[in-house]
Formats: sequence, C-alpha cells, structure tokens
Amino acid sequence: MNHKMAYFADSSLFARPVSRAPSRSIFKIPNFQPLVCANGLAHCVECLPQTSTSYPNMTMKRTLQRSAVVPALLGLLLLTACGGKKEEEKKEEPSIPVETAKVVTGPIDAAYRGTATLEAENEATVMAKQGGVIEQVLVEEGDRVKSGQVLARLETDKLRFELARSQADVDRLEQDFTRLKSVYQRNLVSREAYDKTQYDLAASRAAADLAALALKESEIRAPFDGVVSARYIKRGNQILAGAQAFRVTQLDRLRAAIYVPERDIYKLKAEHHVNLSVDAWPDKSFGGVVTLINPVVDASSGTVKVTVSIDAKQSELRPGMFARAEILYDRRDAALLVPRDAVLVEDAAESVYVVAEGRAHRRLIKTGYGDADHFEVVEGLKAGDFVVTTGQSSLKDDAKVETVQPLKPGAPVATAAQPAPKAG
Repeated sequence: MNHKMAYFADSSLFARPVSRAPSRSIFKIPNFQPLVCANGLAHCVECLPQTSTSYPNMTMKRTLQRSAVVPALLGLLLLTACGGKKEEEKKEEPSIPVETAKVVTGPIDAAYRGTATLEAENEATVMAKQGGVIEQVLVEEGDRVKSGQVLARLETDKLRFELARSQADVDRLEQDFTRLKSVYQRNLVSREAYDKTQYDLAASRAAADLAALALKESEIRAPFDGVVSARYIKRGNQILAGAQAFRVTQLDRLRAAIYVPERDIYKLKAEHHVNLSVDAWPDKSFGGVVTLINPVVDASSGTVKVTVSIDAKQSELRPGMFARAEILYDRRDAALLVPRDAVLVEDAAESVYVVAEGRAHRRLIKTGYGDADHFEVVEGLKAGDFVVTTGQSSLKDDAKVETVQPLKPGAPVATAAQPAPKAG
C-alpha cells in the first residue's frame, strides 16, 4: 500500500497543506513529530481509519478543554489577588508608643537669661612700692589677711642708713638755724643767710621723712581684709618698684556683669531679683539683685552692661566661676503651662500633638513666657489636654498612638526570662 504521510498536533486545529496527491491531501503541522501507525509508519490517510476513526475529534476536544482552562486559571488568580488585598486592608493599624503630659495651670516667671563670670567686688593686685631683695614672705595663697597686715619684707639695711644720715643732717641744720636765729635777731647776719639756713633745714627734714617712708614701704602690706588669691614673689628674688607681689580678694562681696541686648533693656530695672546657677553646685540656686544698669549702649556689640550684686552669705560661690543668670522682670500666677519638650517649631509656627481617644492630632498654638521647663500657652490648648512629649518625630496627624509611662530613674530594665535548665 502506498502510504501517504500526514502530520497532526493535538494542541492546534490549524494546519496548512504542503503537497497534494490526485486523490489524497497531506497536511503538515509545523514543529511537530509524525504519529506512528500500527505498521510502523507515520500515519497516513489510508491508515487513519484503521488506527482510530475518532482521532481528529479527540484532538479538537482536548484543544477546547485546554483553551477553557486558561481563562479559569486567570480568574482564580484575580480572585486570589483581590482577596489578599482585602485581607491587607483589614489588617489593624499599628499603634505608635508615645509619652504624654497634662496641660496644667500654674505660675511662670518672665526672665532675661544670660551668662556671666563672677567677680570680686574688691580685688587688688598689691605692688612693691620699693625695689630690693625679698627678705621675708609672710603669707601664702589662701591665707586670710587683715587690712594693713605685712605680707612680705625687703632688705632694709641700706634704707636704715639713709634714714640715719638724713636725720643727722636735720639735727645739724636745726642747731645751725638756732644759733643763726639769735644772731639774726641782733642784726649780725644778713636776711639772705638766715633764709638760706631755714630752707636747708626744711629740705633736710623732708629728706628724712622720705627716708623714713622708704623704710616703711619696704614692708608690703594688705590694702583691705580679704584672702591672698595669688603670690608672685619668692624669697631672695630681686623685685623692682611697681612690680606685682600679691593679689588680695574679698570673697564675701561678689558681683556679675551681664551684657543685655539693647532691645531687651527696657524690661529691666534696678532691684530686680536674679537667680544664678553654677556648674559646681548644679542642684542649687543662688540669689542676687540688679544694682546698676549702664546708661550707655556699647556701639560695637549693641549691648548694655547690667551689674548684679550677689548675697554675701552664699559662701559656696567663688570669683571666676561661670554662672547662668535669670533676671526676673515679670510673673504670671495662673498661666496655662505645657512642657517645653512638647512644643514643635517649624517655619516659625509652634504646634503640639494632642492625644484624644487613642489618636494624635497636630494643633497650632501660640506661646507666651517660658522658663527652663515650661511654656505659657496663650492660644490653642485648654487645661486638661494631653500632649505628646516623647515620640513626636514618628507621628503624623491623626496617627494611632499608645500612651506609655516613662521609665523612672533607677528603675530596673525588664529583660527576657531565661529558660529553665533541663533536668538530668
């Protein structure tokens, strides 16, 4: 039997003829292998009825079935995606932990804040009035001294000799003047000789006084009661007249100079109270009072010098300490107060996050006076509101929040429990 070759594919209904016989048509499906008949040959037209009379119908049925599966799978995927999206939408919004504080009513002081270095009101550098060799140093730094107390002595041998010589000249001239005076009264000497002797005696007496003064000034003395805060000399060293020897400071009378911008000077007056704090005593506040406001504005800095006197009973303070000062110029006893940490400032606009019913709402406010811990709120809040003090950086308007309690200082930090050891 002359077999006519034919090719089929069960995944496609389309075929194109590649050759034509007088009585048979041969169809070839691209990219598919021929099907083999029972005779070991590729299916031909003659063998197809013998092999399977329903083969073309089976091919069409399988193709239709597979064509129907694809839309079904696409529909299933779409349904799955929509269902996942709905599940995500149904997920609960996470809560952001924050710390809050209650808006309260209380007093607040208006103050100008600045810094200053504490100075002694009375402080002097003691100079040597005479030059010479240091013979004795009688005090050390930190010693308390009285006014006029001797701090050091110079060698005085030469000064004593000069004083003795001057005194001898005075004695000689006094005798000469006494004799010349009796002779002058009898008109035995001229007026010129008499006047010259009188002038020589006066000059000799002045020289003796200078020698006595030089001897006295060989002792370096304290100018007032105080403490020796510095010593610049040593025993045996040569010192010149006018050189520094000691510095004496009065510790019980201190002051501070605060330089206030001219735009704020109208707020301040003499007798205003001043609060001071220093790093050496961080938990303690010290008091002072404004005693002097300089009437002239420094043209180079645009500031005015304000002098503050400090209570003498505050013995912890020392000259040279760096102090932070608050000059209190007004007070409000019933101000609406909010913690400083709660106030956000962006583009000169002040705002806070107010917590209500588990949500944080951003609200614009207007502040007034402020101190180290609080701001006065003029507009935007009411007493009893709760504002966020910690956690604002991760918030947005209408965010869901959870209020947590701040950890108290010294409280133990919770840690994960350790598993119990296995028996045996």
